[in-house]
Amino acid sequence: MSNFAFNNPAFQQQDPRNVATYPGAPQAAQGAQAASFQQAGIDATVNAQLEGMYAAPPAGAIETDRMSVEDTVWKTAGLFGIMLVTAAIAWVFTLGGVAAPERDPYNQFAPNMLPWIVGGLGAFVLAMVVSFTSRKKVRPALIFTYAVFEGLFIGGISAFFEVLWPGIVMQATLATVSVVAVTLALFASGKIRASAKMTKIFMIAMGGYLVFSLLNVVLMWTGVNQNAFGLLSDKVAGIPLGLIIGVLVVFMAAYSLVMDFDQIQQGVRNGAPRKYGWLGAFGIMVTVVWLYVEILRMIAIARSN
Repeated sequence: MSNFAFNNPAFQQQDPRNVATYPGAPQAAQGAQAASFQQAGIDATVNAQLEGMYAAPPAGAIETDRMSVEDTVWKTAGLFGIMLVTAAIAWVFTLGGVAAPERDPYNQFAPNMLPWIVGGLGAFVLAMVVSFTSRKKVRPALIFTYAVFEGLFIGGISAFFEVLWPGIVMQATLATVSVVAVTLALFASGKIRASAKMTKIFMIAMGGYLVFSLLNVVLMWTGVNQNAFGLLSDKVAGIPLGLIIGVLVVFMAAYSLVMDFDQIQQGVRNGAPRKYGWLGAFGIMVTVVWLYVEILRMIAIARSN
């Protein structure tokens, strides 16, 4: 039986002209040398390409058009930058030279409420539009506009509270940054994660809080409860109800941040398009603003009592 190795065409020389190219013949030596030089050139080219690939910086979100944590962080920073600029403008526009009553008893406290009202309504409407239309299309322009209106709201309400309770804005800002930093550190270390059970509890608590807030606003508008913060100013065992509920709301906002971080992480793992980073930044901004306003109100209630 013949050896199957010899079935290789290299061992089947049928053309007599190929006899001169047997191994060791001059033509074979020249061909082998040329092939060696050609192979060496190819190897050098491949090595140069590999070295260039290793030396090149890693592909980012722009090159891959995929969502990344770094790109989402930059988007978040940009939105907060826009919000802070418009908040500063709203702050100046709200006060307009108004002095606190305790500083100047002869100066009637009448701040301009237009930035607060316009900003709050505009931010609410745009938040609803972005939230309910993002599944079909992500619109960064709407998110930018939301940051502008949110800045008007934050700047107006912060200026109003600062005049009544000097130093309260710095206190609320430090408390908000602390909660966000601790939550982010715990999430990054894997100590806390969003779960289906906790998310259900969060949604139930959120629904109850929204109903309570709506009822409180109605009671204040109708004059049934004329306290500064409505039902939140009422006391339970000597403690303002606003402080009790406020602590729970801070925990709710912290868990909402965990949900935001988790959704961003899942988007990166699933290779979501880069544009969805705007939704991650939008979600973080909504939660942080909510947390800041709740802490601002808690401090105001505590200092009022």
